[in-house]
Amino acid sequence: MTGRRITGRTVVAGVVGHPVAQSMSPILHNAWLAAAGIDGVYVPFAPDAHGFRRLAEGFRGGAVRGVNVTIPFKADALAAADKASEAARLAGAANLLLFEPDGRILADNTDGFGMLRAFAVQAPKWDAALGPVTVLGAGGAARGAVAALLLAGTPKVFVVNRTVEKAEAMAAALGQKVSPLPLNHAVGALGLSTAVINATSAGMGGAPSLDVPLDATQPACVVMDMVYKPLVTPFLQQAQDLGRTTVDGLEMLVRQAEPSFEAFYGEYPPAEVDVRELALEQLR
Repeated sequence: MTGRRITGRTVVAGVVGHPVAQSMSPILHNAWLAAAGIDGVYVPFAPDAHGFRRLAEGFRGGAVRGVNVTIPFKADALAAADKASEAARLAGAANLLLFEPDGRILADNTDGFGMLRAFAVQAPKWDAALGPVTVLGAGGAARGAVAALLLAGTPKVFVVNRTVEKAEAMAAALGQKVSPLPLNHAVGALGLSTAVINATSAGMGGAPSLDVPLDATQPACVVMDMVYKPLVTPFLQQAQDLGRTTVDGLEMLVRQAEPSFEAFYGEYPPAEVDVRELALEQLR
């Protein structure tokens, strides 16, 4: 990064969150920018808890090319947009906004893309369309996962949540292919599923993990945890102890950033940069 200069042509993009200091996105994007020799910069923005809409409106016209959006502003980002992709609409949230020169704000959601790409990298034999999937949780991350699975052709998605009413609300929004279940009735769904995805924060930073009977899954079932700190959560460790193929949240983080980079800077990230290793250095 040393020696990079800001010029009159520098393309500015960034990440918006509250808080945002913990975000790894600036590390990933700026490493790609340096390797590709692109005149661009990627910076954090941290409006107060009620300031997202003012920030987005202020960026209309494209002085800032675009932003990624993280907690707690993803629903606000979708609401601020003039046009949204199908992925964002189904997810009910956007993690990518583009500010067009004509003043429009375009919204997309690359979280689902990142999740599916993480499966493709770490569990390449798995196919979203070949059978049911169980998603644990009923918050925004879970809805984004379910939306991505439906768009990828998954025939049935079981949404398992301690508060089943939240899972039922998601099913009502997303259609008949989504089946809500309470956690204590999940065994049958686990046994039918080709993949199980933890879309909750359970297990993050040493917090208690979900009490999920992964031994009810079939040997070929793939287990994913969206949490990436720690890299191997208790949930993933349980799956590995059972011999299941696992997918970690860090791979999802890296892969969801790739289409954002292309949208901001006009080219795909350079493959020679090992941004996963850069992220791992920050986690150690």
